[in-house]
Amino acid sequence: MSQALKSRPGPAPLIATVLLPEERPRLDAASDGWFALVHRESLTDAVRAVRERPVDAVLLSVDRCRGTSFDLLDQLTRDFPGVPTVALVSRQDPQNSETLLQLGASGIRQVVDVTSPSGWQRLRQLLGQPASRESARIQAPVLAALNDPPPDTRLFFEALVRFAPEVVTAADLASRLQVRCTTLTSRFARAGLPSPKSYLASMRLLHATLLFERQGLTVADVAYRLDFSSPQSFGRHVRGMLGISTSEMRRRLPFPAALERFLAVMIAPYTETWPSFRPLARAAPSRG
Repeated sequence: MSQALKSRPGPAPLIATVLLPEERPRLDAASDGWFALVHRESLTDAVRAVRERPVDAVLLSVDRCRGTSFDLLDQLTRDFPGVPTVALVSRQDPQNSETLLQLGASGIRQVVDVTSPSGWQRLRQLLGQPASRESARIQAPVLAALNDPPPDTRLFFEALVRFAPEVVTAADLASRLQVRCTTLTSRFARAGLPSPKSYLASMRLLHATLLFERQGLTVADVAYRLDFSSPQSFGRHVRGMLGISTSEMRRRLPFPAALERFLAVMIAPYTETWPSFRPLARAAPSRG
């Protein structure tokens, strides 16, 4: 691995794993410079690690999940919604499909197949996200406020939280979710919800308040980290959304207050909508 790939800002994310013995050395080699690992022998031990340590993600071998209590997986994904759980496929096996379906039913949304070299690169990128712990501070209370929504509504908000720092337009967000932007927008409108563009803009401001907690970052630093074209563009966005300057936002709107505002304005008024809202549902095939 090149030195450029190995260098990354900030502390390495901590990943709890439940793997086959032969998978551990390969993951140890792939993790170098990207994330730190804490290996556990069982899912019970992994859940204990999440409770006791600042774990950023859990990586489960599909082979180790056969015969596992899926009630325990349900507990992991429900009790720790801000800690993503990823399923690892390291060998071809006819039983994988059934196990993956059970994992999906337990709330596991990410699967990485490392039977090809590109899979290891994707795993490094997925687990090596430096902002995962900060994103968890947003994701957990947002998912809790949604109160057990349908899986695709949950997936929309998980993606919204994760991608908001780098996604500028609703069209880009829709592309990441593999749905047409017009379809996504019309579904929000029919449900009487603010537009996906509004949710994205509000979430980007929430990420900005997290970045402002780092005293070493200037307003310009925050603007560029959020992919605004300039600090002035960032300032116009903040003034248009909040009616104040970026400096006032930093001083008057700390992250806890911004999070409370997001939940009060974007989530709480639509409590009756979330249980039946399906923003990513695939259209049923037409019958000829």
